[in-house]
Amino acid sequence: MTTDGHTIPNYMAIFWWLLGLTIAEIGWAVLPHHSELVLAGGIVALAIVKAVLVAMYFMHLKFERRTMGILFASTLILGMILVSVGIGELVLPRPGYAHGVVHGPSVQ
Repeated sequence: MTTDGHTIPNYMAIFWWLLGLTIAEIGWAVLPHHSELVLAGGIVALAIVKAVLVAMYFMHLKFERRTMGILFASTLILGMILVSVGIGELVLPRPGYAHGVVHGPSVQ
């Protein structure tokens, strides 16, 4: 069965890949690691692979025009930038402030 010039993907195969990647994530989380960075990096890498599989097959981006993929990717990049700025606001110290205390005229 074909529609618009492409065959219908094997959704069960994608499901089994997603299940296998989820089991791999659980296994990665259970294994002892020397660094939390290695643990988080592995889980994030597996999550990215799963997100790409879902986007490509269940959201049908594999069969869309290239402009739809560019639009989707640009929103992901913008989202990563916004999250990074938000994390930076929480983690990085602000110049001129000592431990969050604002120096200025007192409010009475």
